[in-house]
Amino acid sequence: MAHAVMTPQLPLPPGPRGNFFLGSALDLAHSWPGHSERCAREYGDIVSYRFLHVPICQLTHPDHIEAVLVRNAANFHKSRDYGALKFFLGNGLLTNEGASWQAQRQLVQPAFRHENIAVYAEIMAKSAAAHLSRWQDGDSRDLHHEMGELALDIVGKALFGANVGHEAQTIGEEVAAVMERFFTQAALSFLLPDKFPIPKTPRLMRSKKRLDDIVLSIIRQRRASKTPANDLLQRLLDARNEQGERMSDEQLREEVMTLFIAGHETTANALTWTWFLLAQNPHVEAALAAELDSVLAGRAPTLADLPRLPYTEMVIKESMRLYPPAWGVGRRALADFEVGGYRIPAGTNVFMMQWVTHRDARFFPEPERFDPERWRDDPIRKGRIPRFAYFPFGGGPRVCIGAGFAMMEATLLLATIAQRYRFTLAPDAVVTPFFSVTLRPKNGLPMQVHRREPR
Repeated sequence: MAHAVMTPQLPLPPGPRGNFFLGSALDLAHSWPGHSERCAREYGDIVSYRFLHVPICQLTHPDHIEAVLVRNAANFHKSRDYGALKFFLGNGLLTNEGASWQAQRQLVQPAFRHENIAVYAEIMAKSAAAHLSRWQDGDSRDLHHEMGELALDIVGKALFGANVGHEAQTIGEEVAAVMERFFTQAALSFLLPDKFPIPKTPRLMRSKKRLDDIVLSIIRQRRASKTPANDLLQRLLDARNEQGERMSDEQLREEVMTLFIAGHETTANALTWTWFLLAQNPHVEAALAAELDSVLAGRAPTLADLPRLPYTEMVIKESMRLYPPAWGVGRRALADFEVGGYRIPAGTNVFMMQWVTHRDARFFPEPERFDPERWRDDPIRKGRIPRFAYFPFGGGPRVCIGAGFAMMEATLLLATIAQRYRFTLAPDAVVTPFFSVTLRPKNGLPMQVHRREPR
């Protein structure tokens, strides 16, 4: 349990002493996930340490995570590293805070109701079919690159409509350039005071200008158009707050960029790791193929098929347990609070690591094993797994607004591709997780393509 009021006698959490000047900065720079795993193993569910002068508290237990994200959410803002994204996303939903964020969330939320995202299922199926038409049996392909291109095509069409191929590709290239430099920017945002501008390289400045120019051009063209469209941008353009006001071009740009980054990177990475895991677990791949053959019999999946593809969804859920696209959630305490009998001072950055909690044997027996059957019969709803032992989309008031869209997309794309192809790792492949804004393979995912025929 976390409480904003505490007795002054409560101790600080245990943790590594680290270097007198650097704290745990060197360990974090070498491997943040590795450091988090060691801390959880050696010090338990609540650990404190420093990144230079910045205090950090790591929470691993679902009860403590829920206390921060849900029960005491008003006492927290995003952690300092999110400042690195603010340069590109402005006050979009991912980076905004307080009353301004709440008003914006209410404005954007209707665009992601089930009835509004259902229309994008057809875009997903058509994009996947067009993408697969380029593949041949026996091809060697980097599936991380392929999934990135496919997700980029889908998010571009869902956001902007059909005729955005070139613009979406350019946005994707610039977003990739930004992601590669995230950790450096995040480290600077940790260390510098809130109001101090984070230094930017010329490459980052060019990326921001190109992104702004493209997105603002699309927004202005749409405003000038007399023909309404059936896409997310149109829904955002039409959205009105309680005073009847619409979003400004700048607000729209910030939300579009936020949705573009969140909708492109996360789905591509979730699918990439799914193919990696299926290639190493042929019995799971066979069970998935059997469900797809039985339900679809060779035809393309539709939105109506999803309730009849429970194992397909379970494969996605288990993949996101082992390789969560968002591998950590950060918050910063606005006031002192108590958690698990420890005192956490105001200003502390609180990190909750999906990478660690999702692999905790207390909640997931044999945690390294890829076992989609863990998700049979909704174990969280039935109480077999604690609610925040698994939180790939975060939780509480700031849970990912596009979670429904992302699960629909990942499940439809997995069904579309897996009924037609299976994949084996290239003989010389070395697959290493790379922890940036999202979790992706450092050197791609080189694989051999093998055509399947429905049984």
